[in-house]
Amino acid sequence: MKRVFLIVGIIYGMPACTNTMKDNNAQEGSVSVLSDGESDEELAAKVKAFEAEEKAEKESVTSMSFDKMLYDFGNVKPESDNTCKFKVTNTGKKPLIIDKVSASCGCTTPHKPDQPILPGKSDYIEVGFHPKPGQVGEITKTVTIEANTEPLLTEVQIKAFVK
Repeated sequence: MKRVFLIVGIIYGMPACTNTMKDNNAQEGSVSVLSDGESDEELAAKVKAFEAEEKAEKESVTSMSFDKMLYDFGNVKPESDNTCKFKVTNTGKKPLIIDKVSASCGCTTPHKPDQPILPGKSDYIEVGFHPKPGQVGEITKTVTIEANTEPLLTEVQIKAFVK
């Protein structure tokens, strides 16, 4: 009986081993393209277009810095409106485009600059904090900034003690 299980295991296990070996032999960074009946020329054109798009994305990457990574409101009351600004400076060579800012909680509302920030110039990300009733004690919230930078996402934080 053990031999039957061993033979069945070997027969059914072989395709998995073969696929694993093929995957391990693939070159790092290689691109797999599904042909869908396309000719080699059409596939080559698609790969070339993909590579051009990837190159353009890399060329548009810039960098940014902040005047602070944490803003402390200190003591605040529930239902109060509190705002702060984070100064963001484009430290790269391409225009800085902030695509999206989001907060970790509904009590925090960030606003991004509407226009791209030119190299060497600065603008502000404004953050509103409105603690709700029952939201007491030390509170820390995160604001995530998505931009054409490396890394793609950057986080700043706000902090308050709600009395």
